[in-house]
Amino acid sequence: MLRFLAMRIASAVPVMVILSLVTFAIIQAPPGDYADYIRSQLINQGGASFAEADAQAQAYRVEHGLDKPLPVQYLNWVAGMITRGDFGYSLYYNKPVAAVVGERLPRTLLLALVCHLLASVLGITFGIWAATRQYTWIDSALSAISFLGMTVPRFLMALIIVYLLVFQFNVSEIGSFFSPQYGGAPWSWAKFADLVKHVWPVVAIATFGGLAYNMRVMRGNLLDTLNAQYVETAKAKGLTGSAVVMRHAVPNALHPLIMYQGVVLPYMLTGEIETAIIFALPTVGPAIVGSMAVGDVYVTATFMMVLSATLIVGNIIADMLLALLDPRVRQFRES
Repeated sequence: MLRFLAMRIASAVPVMVILSLVTFAIIQAPPGDYADYIRSQLINQGGASFAEADAQAQAYRVEHGLDKPLPVQYLNWVAGMITRGDFGYSLYYNKPVAAVVGERLPRTLLLALVCHLLASVLGITFGIWAATRQYTWIDSALSAISFLGMTVPRFLMALIIVYLLVFQFNVSEIGSFFSPQYGGAPWSWAKFADLVKHVWPVVAIATFGGLAYNMRVMRGNLLDTLNAQYVETAKAKGLTGSAVVMRHAVPNALHPLIMYQGVVLPYMLTGEIETAIIFALPTVGPAIVGSMAVGDVYVTATFMMVLSATLIVGNIIADMLLALLDPRVRQFRES
């Protein structure tokens, strides 16, 4: 297992290098950079002439290395990450990129992990419930929920909830994690309840899509497993229905869902990002959109690299979990 883990980590290094190249190239593909944004701001809001604004933009470009060729900018960015842990400087936020990421990424990851746990527990439970009650009204209702969760766009659900909260229930505190009186207060049950009151739409929407997928896959796999020969043999030996399902059928039906964990964290992150943009929460989503709009390339590239890293780490964790769940996988990898 340790040898397999080391090999997977080693193989992830060239993947990250390729992803960093592709990410940096795609972000830099559109014309213009942050110096162009500064020039437009000076002209539109500062009343400067084009020549004056362009001179200041060129000086800013030289000062921050934006005048260098793209390969040189990329190598400087990568060298800073490897040698100094420096992800670059955010031109828009006027602070190191590490500080911007450190402020927003923990909140995003925590929300994504909460959504993942809820989607996994509820989805697997509902999938077992639907499979063991096939063709009943319970199965039909849960199948309808699964269909809606996999087809309705998350941003549309977010827009509907924002409309209901603002125009129907007159909720004004949208776009923050806490009410003003709890912003700098120490943690308490009242502050935690206030946090839940502000983030429940994001958690609910991001969870809904993952729950629907887990439930649909679990139901289908469990129905196939329940018809397998070894399950019929277990029933013939006198085991109760619940024992057959939980001890024999469910562990084997979980294999595809274990592999799904390799992509679920990025999926939950993107779900949180889409919803957080609608709700204007101070997480990764609005930061990515804002940095892309003004050409703050290092912020965008770093966040994209973080999402890529979560996909790679998630796949490694999924492989390890699958090996722990199924002894045949361990034997195949050790051979």
